[in-house]
Amino acid sequence: MPGNAKTLTDQDAQKANAQWGGRFAGGPAAIMQDINASIGFDRALWRQDIAGSKAHAAMLAKTGIISKDDARAITEGLDQIGREITAGTFEFSTALEDIHMNIEARLSDRIGEAGKRLHTARSRNDQVATDFRLWVRDAIDGLDQQAASLMRALARRAAEHAATPMPGFTHLQTAQPVTFGHHLMAYVEMLARDRGRLADARRRLNESPLGSAALAGTSFPIDRDMTARALGFDRPTANSLDAVSDRDFALEYLSALSIMAVHLSRLAEEIVIWCSAPFSFIRLSDAFTTGSSIMPQKRNPDAAELVRAKGGRITGALVGLLTVMKGLPLAYAKDMQEDKEPVFAATDAAALSLAAMDGMIRDLSVNADQMRAYAGSGFSTATDLADWLVRVLKVPFRTAHHVTGRLVGKAEAKGVGLADLTLEDMQAEEPGITADIFTVLDVDSSIASRTSHGGTAAQNVRAQAQRWLDALGTGESGK
Repeated sequence: MPGNAKTLTDQDAQKANAQWGGRFAGGPAAIMQDINASIGFDRALWRQDIAGSKAHAAMLAKTGIISKDDARAITEGLDQIGREITAGTFEFSTALEDIHMNIEARLSDRIGEAGKRLHTARSRNDQVATDFRLWVRDAIDGLDQQAASLMRALARRAAEHAATPMPGFTHLQTAQPVTFGHHLMAYVEMLARDRGRLADARRRLNESPLGSAALAGTSFPIDRDMTARALGFDRPTANSLDAVSDRDFALEYLSALSIMAVHLSRLAEEIVIWCSAPFSFIRLSDAFTTGSSIMPQKRNPDAAELVRAKGGRITGALVGLLTVMKGLPLAYAKDMQEDKEPVFAATDAAALSLAAMDGMIRDLSVNADQMRAYAGSGFSTATDLADWLVRVLKVPFRTAHHVTGRLVGKAEAKGVGLADLTLEDMQAEEPGITADIFTVLDVDSSIASRTSHGGTAAQNVRAQAQRWLDALGTGESGK
């Protein structure tokens, strides 16, 4: 059975039938219990369920639908149930299917008839939609803080290495020199967009389905604005059919997580490459590596590899839920019970990935000499040579590109770098070239020249890193 939920007993079956009312005379078949119950995973919604029920009870009392005494008893009973769950003494029953019926049944056990009045003017359909939105909203807030922490770690390391040369790659081939700080700041920008997508998703989901009931609303004179405010929603949902059947908020959330997981996976892949012996750009300590069972020399970047792998879980959760939702007619269908497990699992994977990446960025040490050596390899300053021809000799760029290509070929044939060619070698391809050309062919000059907005020049990197650190704050006061 899933989780720690107890199995079906005769007493449980009787209690379940009592919850359902007079429609069903017999208990469910064992296989029906197994496929129908969700308490093994949706118990994670207990805090949200209790909060929603307390808001609903207060509203029912204010509108005169139930008495204030009943509302008080309900609230006190729900608080007691919350303490039981926290203490681990609450017995979850598979026979009662889900967290909503488990809590309601226990409430009736504790306070009697008053507990049976709680479900007035609501359905499990709007109840679960409300609980799930509250849970996703809380998850977004937690992941946003984690992403901000990782951004701070990246920006601090970027400021530290604003002038540390490394090769910039395209096609994983050396392209142009950049700095390690500039490279890390690229991921700060990615994570900023990830946080923006999560914030957008949070803003759209922040409407309350509570009071939509099963699908058509209710005939009771409820105050949906009151419950929305009590639960921190901006407003109640506008259409009861949409409210109980909408899982766009979960899909959008998983979509945002999937894009973030791709970003984390890309960085994780780079860490794996940078740690490898042929590169040796960085080193991770024992805190984020493991050994081999047979090769004593190995230091495997397993934390990075697992972050890379968890992207598959997260994107898989998105595809899975899209597939569940794609053919459902309005309004609620039991298929939608399959919405929570992938969201819970993806959230756990995202939180662990962010924490692991945050730790690795803070932990890694940089082999600056190795990075610098690679930064100058592969004729990485060829573009600087072409730019010099355009800027100084006023040669059309396409002509400069061809001249530079011939000079690269000449250097390659001689087994030297561009800066090691003689002035005569260069003038043989373009007579106007002067000795000044050699001032742009070293790595540091190349990097220093990239001062355009967003470029890799060290002063740019320092300014961008500081801008983000100022915007993010210390993180110690919830910034």
